[in-house]
Amino acid sequence: MNLAKIARRRYTEGVTPLEKLSNLSKVLDGPTIYMKRDDLLGGTSGGNKTRKLEFIMADAIQKGADTIITAGAPQSNHCRLTLAASIKENLDCHFIIEDGAPNPYKEKASGNNFLYKLLGVKSIKLVDKDADLMAEMEELATELKNQGKKPYIIPVGGSNAIGALGYVACIEEIMAQLFDKNIPIDYIVVPSASTGTHVGMLVGMLGINGNIPIIGISISKPQDILIKTIYELAQTVLKDLDINTPLEKSDIIVHDNYVGGGYTVPTDGMLEAVQLLARSEGILLDPVYTGKVMAGMIDLIRTNFFKKTDNVLFLHTGGSPALYTYEDIILEKDFYTR
Repeated sequence: MNLAKIARRRYTEGVTPLEKLSNLSKVLDGPTIYMKRDDLLGGTSGGNKTRKLEFIMADAIQKGADTIITAGAPQSNHCRLTLAASIKENLDCHFIIEDGAPNPYKEKASGNNFLYKLLGVKSIKLVDKDADLMAEMEELATELKNQGKKPYIIPVGGSNAIGALGYVACIEEIMAQLFDKNIPIDYIVVPSASTGTHVGMLVGMLGINGNIPIIGISISKPQDILIKTIYELAQTVLKDLDINTPLEKSDIIVHDNYVGGGYTVPTDGMLEAVQLLARSEGILLDPVYTGKVMAGMIDLIRTNFFKKTDNVLFLHTGGSPALYTYEDIILEKDFYTR
C-alpha cells in the first residue's frame, strides 16, 4: 500500500492528537476510551472532510479545475471545509444545498451557514431535499462550462474512492501513534453516513493487516443500505491500491439503533453525549454526527458490548460549528452534571 504515489495537498501541519479520556472512562465505568482528535484537523474549524479533500483537491488541480461544486445539507461540514480548501487553492466554490424538513435552510442561520458567507461562497442553489444532488451539480457544471469555467464536482461528503484515501492514510497515522504510545487498541468506533470515512478506515486496516475491528455507528441510514454501499466503495479502493486482502460483507460492522427520527433529528442519547463530553472532558461534539456516534458508543458500553479491560478508540470527526444552531435543544434539560 503506497499512498506516496498519489497526488495530495496538505492542509494540516503534523498529526492530530490521540487523547486518553480518563474522566469519561471513569464516568461510564467501562473500557478505557481514547479519542483521535480529527476535530483539530486543518481547514476552517476542522473536521474529517479535510483528510478527504487533501486527495480530492489534488485531483481537481491535476485536471485543471478552476471551480469546485459540491452539495450537502444546510449545516454541511463538508461544504464548509470544501470552501475552505477552495480558498487555499484560489478556486471558486459553489454549493447545492438541500432545503426542507426536518432540516430547512435558514438564510440567517449561524453555524456553518454563517461560515459559508463569511468565507465567501460564490453561490448557493437551494433544491428540494429529495432532489438528485448529483444531477443538480452536473446541471450547474454545464452552466459554468458555458461561461468558460472548468468545474470539478465533489460528491456529498467527499465520499468517493479518491476521498476515502484520506482515511486509509489516517489508519497509518493512528497505528504509528499507537506504536509510539504503546497502546493496544481493541476497537475503533467511527461514524457511518456517506461512508467515505468508514471505507477508508476499513481499507487502511486491511492494507496494514492491523486486525482491529472498525465499529460503524449510523447517523442516517439503515444497516443493510450502509453495508452494501461500504462494500461496493471498498472494492474500488482496494483495487486502486492493489490490496489483495479480501473484504467480506460480514467484516463490515454497522449499528443503526441510534439514528432516531432521522438525519439531523435530535435524540436524548445525542443530547446526553454532547453534555457528557463537554462536562467531563471539555470536548465539543456536534449534534448531527459525533453526538449520535458517541451516544451509540455509550450505549454499547452500557450493554456490555465491550469488556472493561478493552481499549476503545473513538474517531472524532469534528462538526462543532453546527452545535451553535441547536443551543435551545442542547441546554433544554441536564443529562449530566459534574
